[in-house]
Amino acid sequence: NASPIGDMPPCLIALDATVVLSSADGGRREIAAEDFFLDYRKTDLRAGEIIEAVRIPHMADHQTFHVYKVSKRFDQDISAVLGAYRLGLDGGRVTDVRIAHGGMAATPKRAPACEAALTGKPWTAETAQAAADALARDYAPISDFRASAGYRATVAANLIRRLHLQTTAPAIVSEVMAL
Repeated sequence: NASPIGDMPPCLIALDATVVLSSADGGRREIAAEDFFLDYRKTDLRAGEIIEAVRIPHMADHQTFHVYKVSKRFDQDISAVLGAYRLGLDGGRVTDVRIAHGGMAATPKRAPACEAALTGKPWTAETAQAAADALARDYAPISDFRASAGYRATVAANLIRRLHLQTTAPAIVSEVMAL
C-alpha cells in the first residue's frame, strides 16, 4: 500500500530487492523495490497486475544487514522511524552501503547523501557522525501524531551512530529491552 511507515519496504530497498509484477494478459516486468514506491500511498502497480515475487539478492561475505525500529510501544506498534542498513566493510573501510528509512518521507526512501558520506571512508565514529549529519540532505520528515519532524531527524541520525556501535563494539549494549 506504499505506506511511508511500513516496516518491510525500507528493508527491501536496503537489500536491493526487485519486485516481479505479473498481469492477467501474461505481461511480466521487474522493477527495483526503491522504484516501486512512487508517492504517498502510490505504487507502480498497474491495473490488472499483482506482485508475483520479491527477489532479494544474496549478500556478499563482507556485508551485514541491520534493521532498527523505533515506536512508542515495544511490540506490535507502527513505526515512527525504521532504518534499514546493508553495510559492506573491508579492512575497516566502508566498501558499499545501502540505507533506507521509513517514516522520514512520503514513501520509504534511500538516503543517497548519507550513503555517499560513508562509501570509501574508514568506518569510524567521525565517519558515522558525518553520515548522520548528511541525513538532513536526504529527508525532510513531517510531524504527525506518531512523532515530530525534529524527533524523526534526531532518531534517524542516532540510528547511524547505533549501527556504528553495533558493528565496531558489539559488547556495548545499544538497545533497551522491556521486561
